[in-house]
Amino acid sequence: MIFQGFLWILFLFIRTTVALLFLQSRDQNVLCLLNNEMKTGTAVCVCVCVCVCVCMCCQAPRMGTLMGVYLPCLQNILGVILFLRMTWMVGIGGVIEAFIIVLMCCSTTMLTAISMSAIATNGVVPAGGSYYMISRSLGPEFGGAVGICFYLGTTFAGAMYILGCIEILLVYIVPQAAVFKMEGLEGAEAEAAMLNNMRVYGTLVLSFMAIVVFVGVKYVNKLALLFLACVICSILAVYAGVIKTAFEPPIFPVCVLGNRTLVWKGFDVCAKVIERENATVTTQLWRLFCDSEFLNATCDSYFVNNNITEIQGIPGVMSENLFGNYMDKGSFIEKVGLPATVEPDSIPTNTNRYVLADITSFFTMLVGIYFPSVTGIMAGSNRSGDLQDAQKSIPIGTILAITTTSIIYMSSVILFGSCIEGTVLRDKFGEAVRGNLVIGTLAWPSPWVIVIGSFFSTCGAGLQSLTGAPRLLQAIARDGIVPFLRVFGHGKANGEPTWALLLTACICESGILIASLDNVAPILSMFFLMCYMFVNLACAVQTLLRTPNWRPRFKFYHWTLSFLGMSLCLSLMFICSWYYAIVAMGIASCIYKYIEFRGAEKEWGDGIRGLSLSAARFALMRLEEGPPHTKNWRPQILVLVSMDSELNVEQPRLLSLTNQLKAGKGLTIVGTALEGTYLENHPQGQQAEQSLKKLMEAEKVKGFCQVVISSNMRDATSHLVQAGGLGGLQHNTVLACWPRNWKHAEDHQSWRNFIGERQKHHFLFKDYSIFSCFPHCFSALQFREQLFTSVRIIENYNVYICISLLYLQHDSDISAYTYEKTLMMEQRSQILKQINLTKTEREREEQLIHDKSTNPPTPATPQSPSADAETPSTAIQMTWTEAKCDGEQAKPIGSNLRRMHTALRLNEVIVKKSQEAKLVLLNMPGPPKNRSGEENYMEFMEVLTEGLNRVLLVRGGGREVITIYS
Repeated sequence: MIFQGFLWILFLFIRTTVALLFLQSRDQNVLCLLNNEMKTGTAVCVCVCVCVCVCMCCQAPRMGTLMGVYLPCLQNILGVILFLRMTWMVGIGGVIEAFIIVLMCCSTTMLTAISMSAIATNGVVPAGGSYYMISRSLGPEFGGAVGICFYLGTTFAGAMYILGCIEILLVYIVPQAAVFKMEGLEGAEAEAAMLNNMRVYGTLVLSFMAIVVFVGVKYVNKLALLFLACVICSILAVYAGVIKTAFEPPIFPVCVLGNRTLVWKGFDVCAKVIERENATVTTQLWRLFCDSEFLNATCDSYFVNNNITEIQGIPGVMSENLFGNYMDKGSFIEKVGLPATVEPDSIPTNTNRYVLADITSFFTMLVGIYFPSVTGIMAGSNRSGDLQDAQKSIPIGTILAITTTSIIYMSSVILFGSCIEGTVLRDKFGEAVRGNLVIGTLAWPSPWVIVIGSFFSTCGAGLQSLTGAPRLLQAIARDGIVPFLRVFGHGKANGEPTWALLLTACICESGILIASLDNVAPILSMFFLMCYMFVNLACAVQTLLRTPNWRPRFKFYHWTLSFLGMSLCLSLMFICSWYYAIVAMGIASCIYKYIEFRGAEKEWGDGIRGLSLSAARFALMRLEEGPPHTKNWRPQILVLVSMDSELNVEQPRLLSLTNQLKAGKGLTIVGTALEGTYLENHPQGQQAEQSLKKLMEAEKVKGFCQVVISSNMRDATSHLVQAGGLGGLQHNTVLACWPRNWKHAEDHQSWRNFIGERQKHHFLFKDYSIFSCFPHCFSALQFREQLFTSVRIIENYNVYICISLLYLQHDSDISAYTYEKTLMMEQRSQILKQINLTKTEREREEQLIHDKSTNPPTPATPQSPSADAETPSTAIQMTWTEAKCDGEQAKPIGSNLRRMHTALRLNEVIVKKSQEAKLVLLNMPGPPKNRSGEENYMEFMEVLTEGLNRVLLVRGGGREVITIYS
């Protein structure tokens, strides 16, 4: 019943339109066309009946290539641009340039269809179409950005179709329905009235269509073939008219004054005067340019000085239409070859009587206006779930549809150029041919076949856009990659995207408020071209990476074709409009970065991940070629943390220190060791890894985490340090927590493990240097390289000069004097041992060194910390156990007392000289060689750093990682 009602409405609409035309215009031409209009209306209704029968019969759940892919693609590709702008494009750009435009655009869509066929036949493509293909091939960032751009393009396409529908209604069907009357208006006033009419009627039609989609989208899908039938009938009528023109051209006279084409409106005869009853009388045309109907009236000067000529709009001359004829806005559309007399410095008058160019035209603008006519190639891939054999139907149906439409477009360029007069082709709204649609002048049996067919095809295309765009947005929202779009994933109980439809209608309204089809078309061209560009990129990336899961059934593709298609899309974007292209790319970039930082992380096995893997492998292989140059050194830190009984990190602030140390550069690996067996403690290892990841995310640490399980903590930590990193990307720094409560019995093993780790690092990895923050800093640091930090030296000028030459920023206050005295203290025992002094001499020498330490050099007599002592890179470990010297057994108690006494006096000097320093930098003594001296080592460090706020203990490895040379 719904379809029968629609048929009667359609029939009554056609008959009513013809009756209105008969009542509004009683001239002979309309009366002559009346019979043809009745026949056309009957023919269209018959076509509609046939299509409805086919539509009702084709309700199978699975469709083949013809119904599922080929016809939907035809319906989406053929549309408003073909009927409303194709003839004008040929007239403005000429046959040659118009053919080039069509060839470029059709080649772009064909190459894109080849890439799309490869992607679509690699697996099932569910709802979302192009968005799904791109997101699963290039990742959620690219997929989300391009998906939203494609959504915007589809939405603006709906606005373009609605504007085309209103243009057909107000210009060719019922001009009297205009709310803002244009009679008697000229120039900007007439243009403003037309735009306001488009806005009013466009808003009404959009509201009606949105309600239809909201209430009954299933009827829109069922009527799709009806709208397609209108398009096919219209195209067949054009080809039939071309054949008829070769034998019997239709009569469509064009009136030309001088060489200026006149608007055929308000007069019936193309002449100034006519002979009637042996008398010369003026015509209606005379009265349009003169102030009275008498022969002695005052007339427009151009009207007086030029003759009236009537030419035929059909057929045209191909040679006159081969080349372009671009015009500025407001220019007269002139007939080439006719003479014209123009008075110098005269101001044109009665310009509303002439056919004028409504916009400034140029080649790139034509590309932007035309490209939307080749979009719609993804209609078949969007329905892959409803196809019997999607792997077979999508490539065949899509490529056949593009081939068919390309033939139609290319043949139309040649036929229009050879069959229609150039002045008529350049007349966008058919004002020179009595307000007929220009393409309709070729149609047989009547121009109304084209008018009615194009009207319903634009209505159908608008409904399809308002149906498809919300579903695309819903698919993006349900993926959850764009947080602020999640609300649009909800809808009615049956899944219809209510909120997405509302947003789509609002965006579509913004396009309708532009009110110009010529201005909206380039906008959606940008979004479609960007989408097609990334489809080609996705196919090229997958092909070049040769991923195991890339096995499309469609075999006629190659990465070079995809790359060529991508290049064409990018070129056409900037050819159409470079500033629109920049804006579209800016929008996509912003969405990309938003998804990257705020969007949900998705792992879809996309090509970008595979590309990153290949790039990482290549980079790691390059790093293996040799050690990094001094200028390329970066702090790559392995952070060792411990876990409590609930597998939470015990030292969370250690990661904050890590960020400060590496200043956003280098690699960070956060590792922890668990005691036990791997098979039994694997769940605990996974839980510990999740805790590390959450802490790294909270502290904004960029890096990786690693958990090692072993039978004891010392071995687990050793394994973690030895196995950390990969290839040339290994850590050169170890950051661990100092055992604060090492004197407590329950922490006895922890500090022994701490000493043991450093012993292994010293003897197994000779290029390590050791840094310890003690006691109020968090940790001990170990570098494989030399110290690299931003400091300010306040006392020792030699060190200050060295730091200045290295261009280090001055961020902290450090006492260089303390650094120097620590170097002397650490090397004292080894120096005395090497010179073989006796016990008494050693005591005397120690007293001398002690006196020097209590009377430091003043700034007037600076001394380098390395002037009389070895550098940290060559220092030898202190002996923390009692050793024989010259055959004399040293007394344990006396030796320990002297060592602690030295540490105490040095601590006093450090506190006195560096009390205001924000950071005290000391040389870190090497760990004891055996366990008997471990406790002495810890006691010595306690005494040495007592009362200090922040201490950084440094022990260099000898390799320079910074240079004064450029």
